[in-house]
Amino acid sequence: MLHAVVRQPYIAITEPTNLESVKEILSANGFRLKKNNDYYHTELKLILEDLHDENVLTNNGTLFFIDTVFYLMPEM
Repeated sequence: MLHAVVRQPYIAITEPTNLESVKEILSANGFRLKKNNDYYHTELKLILEDLHDENVLTNNGTLFFIDTVFYLMPEM
């Protein structure tokens, strides 16, 4: 399940973030890799960007997406 954190006082990092894990969880939720650390979801019409290892924190195996840049996809 994908959850958005819009405010958080502090997330302790317990391990380095594995970007392959980020890709796996986003792919399981219908997102596709666009380039680098950017993803899109055609049905939700969302683009998520800047998902590098400093913006996705890991605490005890749980990924926390911090400072994610997101956009609505333009209507074509």
